[in-house]
Amino acid sequence: MSDSSTQLAKPSVARNRAVRVLYRILAALSLCLAVIGVFLPGLPTTVFVLAAAWAAARSSPRLHLWLQQHPVFGPLLLNWENGRRVSRRAKRTAALVMSLSAAWMAWALRPAWLAALLILTMAIVLTWLWRRPEA
Repeated sequence: MSDSSTQLAKPSVARNRAVRVLYRILAALSLCLAVIGVFLPGLPTTVFVLAAAWAAARSSPRLHLWLQQHPVFGPLLLNWENGRRVSRRAKRTAALVMSLSAAWMAWALRPAWLAALLILTMAIVLTWLWRRPEA
């Protein structure tokens, strides 16, 4: 008995060994950036987790499965892989972190046009995020 909302996506591994190695490097780098993003405001965690899972699915089914079963990253990935859904908690957390980052950028970043450009980019990403279906 399998529920479609909890079914794991089957990875499509690249056939070429060199390509698999490049995907694995991208997965590892993305995962490192995601972990750093947990502690560093302004660095997006979710997008790097999604990139890591995407690259892992093409390079290492074992790593992809580990990410899907991870207590922190797993629910996020399963929601995304099953309908591109994002939890309300993740949306609220992203909004809070982006707001704090925007306030810091507006106060500390010069030239002002650069801060405005970055804040506008975050606003666009946040709008896109809130338009995703909820998990």
